[in-house]
Amino acid sequence: MPARALMFSGTGSDVGKSLIVAGLCRLFANRGTRVVPFKPQNMSNNAAVTADGGEIGRAQALQARAARVAPSVHMNPVLLKPQSETGAQIIVQGRMAGSAGAREFQTKKRDLMSAVLGSFARLKADADLILVEGAGSASEINLRANDIANIGFARAADVPVVLIGDIDRGGVIASLVGTKHVLDPGDAAMIRGFIVNKMRGDASLFADGMAAIERLTQWVPIGLVPYFDEARKLPAEDALGLRDLLKSCSSERVGKLMIAVPMLPRISNFDDLDPLRNEPNVSVELVDRGRPIPADTDLILLPGSKATIDDLAVLRAEGWDIDIKAHVRRGGRVLGLCGGYQMLGKYISDPHGIEGPARSVEALGLLDVETELGSEKRLANVEGTLYASGAAFTGYEMHVGKTTGSDLDRPFLTFTDGRHDGAVSRNGRVAGCYVHGLFSSDAARAAFLSKLGTEPSGESYEALVDGVLDRLAEHLAEHIDIDCLLTLAR
Repeated sequence: MPARALMFSGTGSDVGKSLIVAGLCRLFANRGTRVVPFKPQNMSNNAAVTADGGEIGRAQALQARAARVAPSVHMNPVLLKPQSETGAQIIVQGRMAGSAGAREFQTKKRDLMSAVLGSFARLKADADLILVEGAGSASEINLRANDIANIGFARAADVPVVLIGDIDRGGVIASLVGTKHVLDPGDAAMIRGFIVNKMRGDASLFADGMAAIERLTQWVPIGLVPYFDEARKLPAEDALGLRDLLKSCSSERVGKLMIAVPMLPRISNFDDLDPLRNEPNVSVELVDRGRPIPADTDLILLPGSKATIDDLAVLRAEGWDIDIKAHVRRGGRVLGLCGGYQMLGKYISDPHGIEGPARSVEALGLLDVETELGSEKRLANVEGTLYASGAAFTGYEMHVGKTTGSDLDRPFLTFTDGRHDGAVSRNGRVAGCYVHGLFSSDAARAAFLSKLGTEPSGESYEALVDGVLDRLAEHLAEHIDIDCLLTLAR
């Protein structure tokens, strides 16, 4: 029999849709159900490489892990990777399919529904249950005409919907009830139940609130879910999650290795930071715009970027280039990953206009390398060792551009096929590479931290993530009516 499906939409972004779907994937997987995640359309610069050689949103890769299945491009058939305030690169079934402005994309969406439904059908053929995650807000009636991400998909695929509201941000009754009243009656009829997420304090105080929402919407109350604090240990789906970290990561720094990360507008693949954040002897400081890089920093880490040249311009406008060079002169270290690696070189050229107008710009000049952006994107899972220590790593490449120069003679990584990646400066204080996910590998992370003079925890990052997913599943089982969910699915 083809799989049953149930969609989880939200009253807005960052209400916990991704986390709830991940927790339910682990819950059903632990019960022996063949469950898979699906998100018709995602917008995020935090992406993952799949085994079938494409890319999907990082949240869907985490959900696949929770479901104990290999991530596939069909779990997120349309991925938008923002390159500016109004434009994004379009990834369809794992492959780059061009770019579009926000208004232009609204007309393109109608042509993407067939790919979305095709991917959904492929997943249905080999699963018992599909948990579908909506995108943004289900009440964006101004974008409803060509919607492929929320109720538009639900109606096209005949998938019932559970609506999630976030009580932590306030106004949850109005946001849930208001969604019912702004939707077209046919769309509203697709929603069968609701979940109130991120409850803090005495849950009994909101019993009347749950009853009021049920009365005013005629939707089934599925659960009132308490705030799950360990969610901070899991990879964030997008930069909204990083904003929460900005509020907390500057505390308890005494005696720890201090890693500063400039928060550039188009930061990507920022889950590279998560294994470091979870190290007890490390403090990762996300430096927001308008602030200097702290003088007591031990390591400056420049992460990936979806718009490297534009982000480099912002870095200069903030004066961070001056901070970085002063840090190196004081004997500090700098590491660049992917786009951050490109910024550390002498020049970045974009002759084909991959990131905007064709241009060539001077970079930071801390590595004797140059990068030319090209139209071919490198997408591959890789493994190998750190060149200096021989510590093993696994990771992935996701980049456009080829880097050349004399500092490549001092590579940062060696792949198992003998190829090298990355570069190290003559003084050994500046390094960069293209590989993401390095620090998820315990041996590589331990060797890297030891070189910086910090005692690694010795804990397994992958075991930590799996443990959090198991506890999240137990948390949801306690506070959500799972039998009701299964009854609603079809």
